[in-house]
Amino acid sequence: MNSTELRSAFSLAFVYVLRMLGLFMVMPVIAVSAQEYPDYSAFLVGLAIGGYGLTQALLQIPMGVLSDKIGRKPVIAGGLIIFAVGSLVAATADSLVWVVVGRFLQGAGAIAGAIMALAGDLSRERQRPKVMAIIGISIGFSFYLALLLGPIIASQFGLSGIFLMTGVLASLCVFLVLFVVPNAKNIAPKGDTLPIYEDLFNLFRHPQLLRLNISVLLLHMLITLLFVQIPVFLVDLKWPLSTHWQVYSVVLFASVIGLVVLMALAAKSKQAVMQFSVAGMAIIFGLFVFGQHSIIYLMILVSLFFTCFNYLEANFPAMVSNISPAGKKGSAMGVYASFQFFGAFIGGVLSGSIGTLLGIQWVFILASILCVIWLLLVKGINGTQRLKRYTLNTNEIITDLTLQQLSALKGLVDITVVPNEQVMYIKAEQHFDIQQARLVLNLKE
Repeated sequence: MNSTELRSAFSLAFVYVLRMLGLFMVMPVIAVSAQEYPDYSAFLVGLAIGGYGLTQALLQIPMGVLSDKIGRKPVIAGGLIIFAVGSLVAATADSLVWVVVGRFLQGAGAIAGAIMALAGDLSRERQRPKVMAIIGISIGFSFYLALLLGPIIASQFGLSGIFLMTGVLASLCVFLVLFVVPNAKNIAPKGDTLPIYEDLFNLFRHPQLLRLNISVLLLHMLITLLFVQIPVFLVDLKWPLSTHWQVYSVVLFASVIGLVVLMALAAKSKQAVMQFSVAGMAIIFGLFVFGQHSIIYLMILVSLFFTCFNYLEANFPAMVSNISPAGKKGSAMGVYASFQFFGAFIGGVLSGSIGTLLGIQWVFILASILCVIWLLLVKGINGTQRLKRYTLNTNEIITDLTLQQLSALKGLVDITVVPNEQVMYIKAEQHFDIQQARLVLNLKE
């Protein structure tokens, strides 16, 4: 990568990390810290944890499309300002209801699509996957960092301290976007970065993508559902909030080791490991039903959960990218992200409401049952075959004869031509020779 691409990748990744920190740091602490508010209830705690997911899900695609009309940086900067305002509302709240309002506002700064599109604009075709990978890794890193920092900051400055800090960081990110992130010189083809409204309806109905979308909804529903309960369990086991980071550090370390094991096993059969992970979650939630007998028991269950969660979280996006039709990856990922965030919202609502009405045990019973149903769903997913994607800029009108010649090439899976952008998207098997396609199109290297 050249200097512009490196600067773009790391500055945008930094923006992503700081923004996601603000969303995630609340998860491991709010179930305990929120008890200080006069209107405390488990239902409102669930809303406060997952509330951002609803506005993220609703605005993720529109904000990405808007960035194509008015520019990436204005949308990203505007989203960060909305996020900062939401953080300030939550930081100054004197009731849990206003914390929930702040969380909804935080989620309204839905800039993920615009960030990915800007990253695409700032990178060359061959380097674009590397830039996207750096930003993608930053998302996982921010979640781990949030689990460790959240309890420490909350124990020192309270819940309002977390929100105030994230608001300040979001404000600083506005200047980072405007003055550090390079201005786009090239405009990347939209198909692989941005959602396009015309594609959405068909992608919603795509049977394989629908299975993955429901899967990520359930995955994030389960982790949000769990975090409404875990901090309370730790306090009940005589672990004060200031020490929770110690528990999470052990959990994260153990889950990373478990992830390495699953990835090694997946080299032989990804499908089997994916089903194993979902089945493992069903068993883990079933064991939660029988109570939390000791800190060791709790840490083992949570570590196993994170092992399964991390594997699925890392592999689902790659499968969406693999399965989505040529030139439709941006739209497919937009739909996927909307399901993902909506799952966080549902998890918070279900955990809080069912826990209040029926008891915590029923939350885990429901989660275990859903995992069993989910297991039947993932058995039908067929997205483990590795495919390559290419984006070719064409300067001439593509005729039917040219398309027939391309279709005859060995290993080609799918072609999408976008005449108004003079772009052709190709999806192909590993042995496909892109140079043959270039010869057919009379394109230079």
